[in-house]
Amino acid sequence: MGTRKLYKLLQLFLVDQSKKIGRDRLFDVLLAHNLLIRRKKRQTIITNSLHRFKKYSNLVKNFIPNASNQLWVSDITYWKIEKQLCLYKSNYECLF
Repeated sequence: MGTRKLYKLLQLFLVDQSKKIGRDRLFDVLLAHNLLIRRKKRQTIITNSLHRFKKYSNLVKNFIPNASNQLWVSDITYWKIEKQLCLYKSNYECLF
């Protein structure tokens, strides 16, 4: 049970006991006694490396450029806009 729900459930009991405590103070008390629930980090799985297709090796692992415009890299940014829908943006740049 989360702290906000616990706070709502405790309100009637606290009023009967003539105690007044705010939501933020309840968070502080629970934190001091290590009673807060840790949030699970939800991470979008964007790469499936266990596929049947050819996997290419890293061609720039030991590459040392000696002139400009020899190495280009790309990156994909994922934006989750709905539960099952993502937008993608490709970024290309020249490193050397």
